[in-house]
Amino acid sequence: MISISEWQKFGLGIVGFGIFFILLGILLYFDPVLLAFGNILFLCGPPIIIGLKKTFWFFFQRQKLKGSTFCLGGVIIVILRWPILGMTLEFYGSFKKWEVFFSLFFSFLSFSLSLSSFLPSFLPSFLPSFLPSFLPSFLPSFLPSFFLTYGFQ
Repeated sequence: MISISEWQKFGLGIVGFGIFFILLGILLYFDPVLLAFGNILFLCGPPIIIGLKKTFWFFFQRQKLKGSTFCLGGVIIVILRWPILGMTLEFYGSFKKWEVFFSLFFSFLSFSLSLSSFLPSFLPSFLPSFLPSFLPSFLPSFLPSFFLTYGFQ
């Protein structure tokens, strides 16, 4: 079992409160004060959990630099009281930062034998007809053929 120190528990609490205030700010029609407070708490949590060096390394890797720039720029714009534009930039930055993970996840999902027979029963029938035109560039190119293989046309 993984042991968590008191500081790591404190950091997880800070991240949890940050997520709570961000969700509350979104529910209250993009309240800039709650979003800014949630962003500050959310950004203060990872250095406490994993340390400053590992946090800096995670955010400023060469392949994640564009996403980190957009994400941190969105935080600054939210603090400057432009919440919708700032949250849009944060969402795009987070998506770009986790792009490699999404690619690996969808590859694993498509190659997994247990999910490949289970997954198509939950997909709507209209989804695969327009899915190839909306596929992001980071998804593997074999996913449209995966959907056609299992009877979607």
